[in-house]
Amino acid sequence: MPTVNMIQALNDAIRSAMRKDDRVVILGEDVGKLGGVFRVTTGLMDEFGGDRVIDTPLAEGGIIGAAIGMALYGLRPIAEIQFSDFIYPAFDQIVNELAKYRYRSGGQYGCPLVIRTPSGGGIKGGLYHSQSPEAYFIHTAGLKVVMPSNPYDAKGMLLAAMLQEDPVIFFEPKRIYRAAKGEVPEKEYAIEFGKANVIRQGTQVTLLSYGAMVVEAAQAAEKAAAEGIDVEVIDLRSLVPLDIETVIRSVQKTGRVVVLNEAPKTCGFAAELIALVNEKAFLHLQAPPLRVTGYDTPFPYSLEHQYLPSVERILKALKDTAHF
Repeated sequence: MPTVNMIQALNDAIRSAMRKDDRVVILGEDVGKLGGVFRVTTGLMDEFGGDRVIDTPLAEGGIIGAAIGMALYGLRPIAEIQFSDFIYPAFDQIVNELAKYRYRSGGQYGCPLVIRTPSGGGIKGGLYHSQSPEAYFIHTAGLKVVMPSNPYDAKGMLLAAMLQEDPVIFFEPKRIYRAAKGEVPEKEYAIEFGKANVIRQGTQVTLLSYGAMVVEAAQAAEKAAAEGIDVEVIDLRSLVPLDIETVIRSVQKTGRVVVLNEAPKTCGFAAELIALVNEKAFLHLQAPPLRVTGYDTPFPYSLEHQYLPSVERILKALKDTAHF
């Protein structure tokens, strides 16, 4: 198997789907000739032409509105929002239209649209290019929300997303676009939504995370092990649907849980995860659940390294929980 980065894995997934199904089209700002700001769609216009790889105006509401129409009339569109921070002009189209088609039709039809968007910090993009808005869409019934943490999952989950009959918000952690590398099969494969990945077995603390933070979670777990704390690390990867069964089994085993994400703390997904743990495994807890998150501020320019959860912050939470 070739070793590739996440950009290459995503490009391979899109190319494979477009070769297999001529209903698959991709649209977004600069996805064509430029190949996208991060080059995820490099070479696709050359192979499939401008009718299937569509450079759009700088109008996110128009991109999503057009993609919804395409999906309802039989195409399988992939809409790229250049940065997840830019998704807000399309918010009404997504939450009031796209998410509602299955429900408003009494289950008769869905809207098979995949929205890809780079998310999170780590590239010194400041307050308009570094946000993590996943909680808004997790809160919206009718949407599936996923965020892979490595190239293997990125390809398999994007291929799975393109098989769905209902909309998927596909967040891509841009900080590890090129940094995360791994073996990825050249053949097609799909990773089932709603299945978390236990990347490290442990017995004393459960550490939950997703996206780019999984890298920090693994490093913090290794440092904790050197101090005698055995941490189980779970990459959620599928946020809606959520594999709550794997989470609860782990918490029942360890009795302690720390949740890690880089979005702001208040009303973030970490809070929902802790609420679920309290509802379903409260009697197994031996310590209060802890959150390690970004801060309730706009994302900073020069202090990015202090805003993003660090291995040191995660390690402190693991030690506080283990020694409670």
